[in-house]
Amino acid sequence: MGALSPLIMMGLMFVVFYFLLIRPQVKKQKEHQEMLNKLGTGEHVITRGGIIGKITGTQGSDVVVLEIQEKVRVRVPRAYIENKWSPSASETKADKAA
Repeated sequence: MGALSPLIMMGLMFVVFYFLLIRPQVKKQKEHQEMLNKLGTGEHVITRGGIIGKITGTQGSDVVVLEIQEKVRVRVPRAYIENKWSPSASETKADKAA
């Protein structure tokens, strides 16, 4: 039984790491992918680099066209979109910080 004790402890540690670290991260990635798949024209988004824009179109399944200002459009890989953005949400955060 003494030789099995370290193996049991390692197995128990793996189970704890799985439920505390790996499983929540996989769930978060799945939710992010679903959000990316549901994005459509006219929605406001923020990229990982902090660029805020409105989706005006797509080029294939991997690239979206963002309008960041009137007549200024950039192509961004869909994977670089961090989240949907609404002006009221950012204004609310700024008001709370002040």
